[in-house]
Order: sequence, then C-alpha cells, then structure tokens
Amino acid sequence: MLTPQSPLLTHRAELMARLAEDVVYDLAVVGGGATGLGVALDAAARGFKVVVLESHDFAKGTSSRATKLVHGGVRYLAQGNISLVREALHERTTLLHNAPHLAQPLAFVVPSYRWWEAPFYGAGLTMYDVLAGKAGLGKTRFLGALATAKALPTVRTAGLKGGVLYWDGQFNDARLALALARTAASKGALLVNYCGVKELLYKEGKISGLVAQDTFSGAEYQVQARCVVNATGVWVDSLREMDSAAHSAGGGRAVKPMVAPSQGVHIVVDRDFLDSNSALMVPKTSDGRVLFAVPWLGKVILGTTDTPRHDLAREPQPFAEEVEFILKESARYLKRAPTRKDIKSIWVGLRPLVKPQDEDGESTKAISREHTVIVSRSGLVTVTGGKWTTYRAMAEDVLKKCAEKHLLPARPEGQTTDLRLVGAQFGSEFTPVSVSQAEGGHSYGSEKNLVEALPGAGVVLAAGLTEAMVRFAARHEYAVTVEDVLARRCRMLFLDARLAAELAPRVAQILQEEAGMDPKLDDFIQLARHYLQVP
Repeated sequence: MLTPQSPLLTHRAELMARLAEDVVYDLAVVGGGATGLGVALDAAARGFKVVVLESHDFAKGTSSRATKLVHGGVRYLAQGNISLVREALHERTTLLHNAPHLAQPLAFVVPSYRWWEAPFYGAGLTMYDVLAGKAGLGKTRFLGALATAKALPTVRTAGLKGGVLYWDGQFNDARLALALARTAASKGALLVNYCGVKELLYKEGKISGLVAQDTFSGAEYQVQARCVVNATGVWVDSLREMDSAAHSAGGGRAVKPMVAPSQGVHIVVDRDFLDSNSALMVPKTSDGRVLFAVPWLGKVILGTTDTPRHDLAREPQPFAEEVEFILKESARYLKRAPTRKDIKSIWVGLRPLVKPQDEDGESTKAISREHTVIVSRSGLVTVTGGKWTTYRAMAEDVLKKCAEKHLLPARPEGQTTDLRLVGAQFGSEFTPVSVSQAEGGHSYGSEKNLVEALPGAGVVLAAGLTEAMVRFAARHEYAVTVEDVLARRCRMLFLDARLAAELAPRVAQILQEEAGMDPKLDDFIQLARHYLQVP
C-alpha cells in the first residue's frame, strides 16, 4: 500500500531564495498551466533539473476554465480524426488512474426527440467504445424514453423518444494543475508563481536563459537554462515576439502569430436544474453547436461556446449573445429553464487554437491537429494548442522535440504513465467521491488527514471549506492571494461568486497570518463582481 508523503512547504521567501541561487537548469518552463506543468513533471521525472515560472498563479488562465471533462472527444470522432480520439481515450484512462481523487468516470446522456437521433448518435458512440477498447469506462447503451427521463429527471419529456448513454471522464481542473505542480516539486523541480519573464538571455545567438521578475517585490532574477520552453497557452506569441525582437537587428523576421484564440463561456446554476449524477449532452443544437449540462462540485455547468476572440484579456467578458445561446438552448431541453437571475457564476476560458505556420526557423509540424511544437532559430521551444486530457502526451512530444534538436539529452519516455500524483498515494481502501459532488476533504485524496490535522480543521467557513484548508493552501499549495484560495485551491468563485465574496475577508485574514503578505482582498471582491456580471 502507498502511504502519503509529507507535503513540501511552499513558503514564498524560500522559493525566491532558491530562484536566486547560481544554478544552470536543464529546462526552464515559462507558463504554469496544464501544458507547462505537464512538461515540468515529465522532465523532472526523467531526472532533469527544472524550473517553472508563471506570471500569475498556476492554472490562472485557460487551465482552470475548462468544461471539466476528461474526454476522448466525441466531436473529433464526427470529424473522422480517429488517431486523435484514440490517443485522447488512452490518455483519459491514464489521467483517471493517476489522480482518482480529482478525476472519475461520468455518464453522459444524449436525449433524442427525433426518431433518427438515437440510432445515429448511438452508432458513433459505439465506435467510441471500440476505439477505447480496454481503456473504456463503460458500455454505450440505448435508452427508452422512460429510462432517459429517469437518468435525467429534469429533461423535457414532451416529444422525448429515448436517448443514448455513454461514458467519459470529469475532473477538477485547477486542483489537477496544482497536483502536477506539487508532484513535479517532489521530483526536485522549482516552481514559482507570480514571477513573469521580462527578458530572454542569449549566448552566441542561442537562448541560454531568462530574466524573471517577482510580481510582489519587483526583484529580478537571472535564470540560466540549457533549454527554454514557452508554454504560455494563448499568450505564446508574446514570448515568440520577444525572441524574434532579440534577433531583428541581425535581420530577424517578424513571427507569424501561432494562436487564434477562441472563447468558451460557462454558466453555473444550482444542481436542481439537472438533479442528476449524469451529464446531459446535445451534440447538435439548433445552430449546430454542442451543449453540455454537467454536474460539478454540487452545482451544474451549462455551456459552452466557441467564439473567436482577438484580445487576450486575463478575465475575458462573455458576449451577450453567448449567454443568450446557452440559456435559450438549455430551455429547449430542461423542464425548468434557467434565467439570468439563476446564474451563480459566469466565466470564460480562452482556447489556444493553432494557426497554420510556415516561418520562424522551420515549418510548423503539428503532432496532431490539436497541439503544435516548434523551435525557433535561437532554440526557443514553443508548445501550444491541445487540451487538458492529452497534457501528458503533449509533454512527451515536447521533450522528444527538445532531444531531436539537441537541446536536451534523450532519456526514456513513459516516466509519467504510471506516476500517481500528489494526493493519490493510497491503496485499495480508497473510494473516490465523484467530482459531481460538493467540494470537501475528498479533493485532497490521501492528504485529507494531513489537512484535518492543521489548526482550524473544525472551523467551517462554508460547506466544503475550513480554516485548515486555507492554511494548507498557504503552507503547501503555493497560495498567496485570496483569489488563489477561493478560485483555484477551493473552487468557490467558479461555483458561487457571491458566496466567495462573503468568505473573502476571513480568508484574507488567515492568509495574512500564514504568509505575512498582502492577500489582495479588494482585488478579489472586484473579481467576484466580474463573475456575477451577466451581459
């Protein structure tokens, strides 16, 4: 049986002191989202000396704003992208195995209101099962009208012909990112949030490191590294432009943007709008889009959209027509239609969709349609695209590219295939609690008892959040600000923004006690208002 390891401390002063040391890293990763953290963990697991620098908090961007699905990609199957679906289904199973406290199987029901829908979608989803093979989570089943209504008690029954039930996965995205970060740290990596990259360093025309700046103190740190990976998601082009500008005096060409951002809006409402442990999935809405109603941490997520976005705001605003689409389409399938007044929180994620490339040192080679890895003339490695489910495969592709370009020595891959993440060091006695259930100690997995041993374990701030959890976040989970705790260590901002604002002053007080730093309370109150603002 595996036993919980003592959690590492993440006191900021100690992290910054380590960053100031005169060390040459094998790999410096810029970006602390799913992709960057996945690369860092894989590299650290192979024995490389790794540092990760994140300008904001880990998973502050796209990586905390997913639809919370660990999935093979039913829509990619419809596009005929068999290889991508097969890879994603394999990675889905690996993720569920390595973080069972944060990711579990989830049943999806596709209701049908026309005679041809169940046979049509059922055939495709049966192929989904075939591609999954032994990695399948459950068998696709055809449901009659009564069985469909039983699985989805709040589904509109007028005209309901039946449905199809299939299986995919669900997860807590921000806490999974945190588990990746902490597991990488346990393998020797140094991870620092709130420390952005201000400058790239070069030696004989090749990248040799970077200059990072502490957001809080303004102090700058020179970091030497043999290889630098740009894993900043929708913001990768900024670092690529910085790299290009360093060579422009010598005739360098301007880089073509790699990313065409697309935003996905999510609306959160109370659980009784769905009242099920199964998700509702509509493969084709009235205007051809996909709609999900997903039970998550005691609430229901409705979404999502796919709207081109040309600006790169850290907190993008939903467009009024996106909100209208989600509410209008939800009303077509749910007995009780959610309204604007029912919205508990509304949030937007920016997807890094990859544009075709033909410049910047080499032709862009897409490892799959979903993610791309390129290397500039100076040796800056950029990875973008992809999705949460395939973060581990993306990391292996990045390290393979680094070896091909002789930026890092080749070392055996597969180190993370069977690597349990922090919180998953337990034996057969562990019974996962579904991510569809309300937040609580189960989110900590095998560390639950460690959390409960801290001061304030009996002081409940809100359902699923104790004072001890806030202290654990400050001591062991890199949390510095109120937002870090209430948005990503606990998911309250995403679930109920008004309640999050009410809890913020006490959380700020605890963080001040633990870290002695400004917890940015006023900033969080303003952010919570943003998550309640319905256009």
